[in-house]
Amino acid sequence: MQRKTNLRLSQGKVLLLVLDGVGIGELPDAGAYGDQGSHTLSNTAKAVGGLRLPHLEQWGLGNIAPIPGVPPVAHPLAHYGKMAEKSGGKDSTTGHWEITGVIVEREFPTFPHGFPETVMQAFLRVSGCEGYLCNATASGTAIIEELGAEHMRTGYPIVYTSADSVFQIAAHEEVITLDRLYAMCERTRNEVCVGPAAVGRVIARPFVGSPGAFRRTTNRKDFSLIPPSPTLLDLLKEANIDTRGVGKVDELFAHRGFASSTHTRTNADGVKELIRQSRAMDRGFVIANLGDFDTLHGHRNDPGGFARALETFDAVLPAIEETVCPGDMFIVTADHGNDPVTPSTDHSREYVPLLCYTGPGRSGGSLGTRASFADIACTVAEYFEISSSFPGTSFLSNVA
Repeated sequence: MQRKTNLRLSQGKVLLLVLDGVGIGELPDAGAYGDQGSHTLSNTAKAVGGLRLPHLEQWGLGNIAPIPGVPPVAHPLAHYGKMAEKSGGKDSTTGHWEITGVIVEREFPTFPHGFPETVMQAFLRVSGCEGYLCNATASGTAIIEELGAEHMRTGYPIVYTSADSVFQIAAHEEVITLDRLYAMCERTRNEVCVGPAAVGRVIARPFVGSPGAFRRTTNRKDFSLIPPSPTLLDLLKEANIDTRGVGKVDELFAHRGFASSTHTRTNADGVKELIRQSRAMDRGFVIANLGDFDTLHGHRNDPGGFARALETFDAVLPAIEETVCPGDMFIVTADHGNDPVTPSTDHSREYVPLLCYTGPGRSGGSLGTRASFADIACTVAEYFEISSSFPGTSFLSNVA
């Protein structure tokens, strides 16, 4: 199919890939979040003696910031830069919402000392449980090791939170079935976590195994707040532009704005699905999230695993590139940081990388430091010639 190469007039497709948790250096206000010194990519690289990311290197990843093992290149294949988050917080929901044009003016509530008794009594009422365990800030993997046996004995769900605005419910799949856990989370979202307790997400955290050998499964499910105003996804759908999700992204938007969505369980599955969707699409928008960086490695302070996940992704990047036709755009970014080297096991308040590849034979250049993640929403809206009032600045003219 012949495509116009001027992106302003393109009738092609846009792929937007979010590498969950892959930050690129602390934001100026990182100290207010306890995240001084965070730099997910650089600190991970230092911890493993340098990253080996030859394809991202050629795209210009090392031109954005110093990353051991990923030097800058003179002629990058993609446009490169980094973006600051205007929204408060460092959560997946706020990150994805801002990427699609919605700034969260007031941070979602957090509960560093656990949820109030009124909230927990409401939870017991809607869940039908006689009791609960924990109700504190905790690492998900650590808390199931600590309380998993008691959970199996009592049948009480494990409720915990983190530095992010989340109400997490962990349950063994043989004690509380997935259907029951999901229903419990949905009612908690709609009837408990409202008003002052309106956290960004209620998250189902199922696990399996036996004491001493518990492990979380890939049956996690997120129940998000509804975005307070129309997102890029809503505008695209209203304009009859095919808008598809890959991974958990539809859950972060309460399923709003998607023509279709395919849930995937691993980074490898997500990449395969993104390639499949891209090959099948001539015109449209695909937003995908690869979550293993965050869930499997960032939250577990595992720089070695984080590095391997990055290198595995780098190896499959050319296969995604091959689906990008002249006139298409392929944007790679992140939603927040999750530095696996710092003491915290929570997200980190960081800049995120911005890489924009526009097809074979086209060279890249600097996009600088962008003031908001919403610059992506403005750019994609302009690409599809859709009027928008998102609080950002399009970079389409820089990459066309």
